[in-house]
Amino acid sequence: MLGNSYIEQYRSYLTDERKMSANTIASYMRDINQFAVFYINGGNADLIEVTEGDVRLFLEWLESNGRSPATVSRCTASLKLFFARMQCEGHIQCSPAACVSKSSATKKPPKVLTGEEIDKLIEQPDTSDVKGIRDKAMLETLYATGIRVSELVALDETDVNLSTGLITCRNGKERVIPIYDAAVKAIRIYLSTARAQLVSPDETALFVNTSGRRMSRQGFWKILKGYAEDANISDDITPLMLRHSFAAHLLENGADLRSLQEMLGHADISSTQVYARVIKKSLKDVYKKAHPKA
Repeated sequence: MLGNSYIEQYRSYLTDERKMSANTIASYMRDINQFAVFYINGGNADLIEVTEGDVRLFLEWLESNGRSPATVSRCTASLKLFFARMQCEGHIQCSPAACVSKSSATKKPPKVLTGEEIDKLIEQPDTSDVKGIRDKAMLETLYATGIRVSELVALDETDVNLSTGLITCRNGKERVIPIYDAAVKAIRIYLSTARAQLVSPDETALFVNTSGRRMSRQGFWKILKGYAEDANISDDITPLMLRHSFAAHLLENGADLRSLQEMLGHADISSTQVYARVIKKSLKDVYKKAHPKA
């Protein structure tokens, strides 16, 4: 793996200079190795090219996979120390983790887009070209299913059954998720008009980049940020926010927690219940603004 030399130097630093306990070193090394695997598997090259966006995407991935706030906070500390050390040794000019605070990495009430913001976002791609057709299909799929961005880019063409309106998500906990008609239409148009113009021979991925290979998490994240800016959505949007919005909007419209838990792939119902709290807070805000006695 590219970056092994930096990681080994870091281990020596923790052992010889910081003189940390064996358990602490094991935890920090586990965090850094997990980040390195996440980063390299995302189609990236060397750890010296990591950006702040890569760090934040990794921490969001931890959260979306059910890691505790304490674990995410420790991983943040591990990354800050690792990249600070790389900077000190002259491998990089500045740390990509320097501006990521521990508090911002721990779990807060999930940020949710409004229905209007979702509509504006999905309307942004220019569907007169193949990239715009692909991008619209990706945005529709993510909001239609609430899957994680890692699951979105892991989809193969054979995981989509448009005749039944179902997607099989196999990355992580395997589950079958229904998709609404507009998403079915967007995927069908993409498959019939755009994918063949982009895809490389023998590539099985549903969504591909301009090189014809499987779309990466980072690649989709950059695409999403561009459309959010075009739509004048003020929040610093992330793929995780579309997952949060999917869950909150379903609950608002009467979905039950158990069904939502199954669609999201949560092992524990407590991870799903956070969205119920978001809905309750939203109702209280509406009440306070609208009730004459509030």
